[in-house]
Amino acid sequence: MSESKKESLNFIEQIVAEDIENGKHEGRIHTRFPPEPNGYLHIGHAKAICINFETAKKYGGKTNLRFDDTNPTTEDTSYVDSIKRDIKWLGYEWENELYASDYVDNLYAFAVKLIEKGMAYIDDSSAEEIAEMKGVPTKPGVESPYRKRSVEENLRLFQGMRDGAFEDGAKVLRAKVDMSSPNMHMRDPVIYRIKRDHHHRTADKWIIYPMYDFAHGQ
Repeated sequence: MSESKKESLNFIEQIVAEDIENGKHEGRIHTRFPPEPNGYLHIGHAKAICINFETAKKYGGKTNLRFDDTNPTTEDTSYVDSIKRDIKWLGYEWENELYASDYVDNLYAFAVKLIEKGMAYIDDSSAEEIAEMKGVPTKPGVESPYRKRSVEENLRLFQGMRDGAFEDGAKVLRAKVDMSSPNMHMRDPVIYRIKRDHHHRTADKWIIYPMYDFAHGQ
């Protein structure tokens, strides 16, 4: 591909074009639009929709609609239906309709695996206390007093969270990363919390849910 041709592409298209040229994924292009069904779409969503669908269309690929529905407190089927109507109104059709809630069993298993590897722990601290421990980007945070819990205790407590032994907000599961990282997201982020709310798809099967940042990355 000529240099002038590369320069006419935006940075996303440059990555796609280079991957195709290098034979990555056998040239398959499959994008996704991943909204949270907790409200109606706004102009920023419309921009993301156009980028995802148009990029796939340009390179003969497909786009999935994948709802990030792991917060039962704010999500509702009416928002799902509204989002689908708006995408079609913009002139797009998705290949597969998927939901993060379809994979809650997998996400729970991933969390258990992190605990078993000593990479996650149950924290009894309040949200305010956790925020204070994280500190500010210019100074290291402070480790939780619960960070050194044994794998066995963490597994027992996580099972207790799932079984309803604790009240909402009493405990959370945090990833054990780096409390001195300048990236605040890496300072032992919360990855699971207790929420006794009815879910629009899984009903009352679960009372613990993964945080957005954890579920989205998987």
